[in-house]
Amino acid sequence: QVQLVESGGGLVQAGGSLRLSCAASGTMFGINAMGWYRQAPGKQRELVALIFGGGTSYADSVKGRFTISRDSTKNTVDLQMNSLRPEDTAVYYCYAKRFSQNMEYWGKGTLVTVSS
Repeated sequence: QVQLVESGGGLVQAGGSLRLSCAASGTMFGINAMGWYRQAPGKQRELVALIFGGGTSYADSVKGRFTISRDSTKNTVDLQMNSLRPEDTAVYYCYAKRFSQNMEYWGKGTLVTVSS
């Protein structure tokens, strides 16, 4: 099992920055990918950023503004969010996947609100 706990959400003005952090615990062996999803009110959950095997992937809407990083020694994955927009307002969820068992793990989420 893997437990994921997010932190760093809050209220920020448009154009501002926030840094989200996810602390992972449990059996991290074999976790191949970690990342962030978000869900805005009335919308489906969507991928924001993933990091895996040294590579990264971003949603088009956040490319150039958000940066994902992972510290395997500390079992953390961070999301640096710059130039925030009101449309970035959502609950952000930390995510991890173990490909060998097709197991996915989710945090409980942290709310990010961007005011215009």
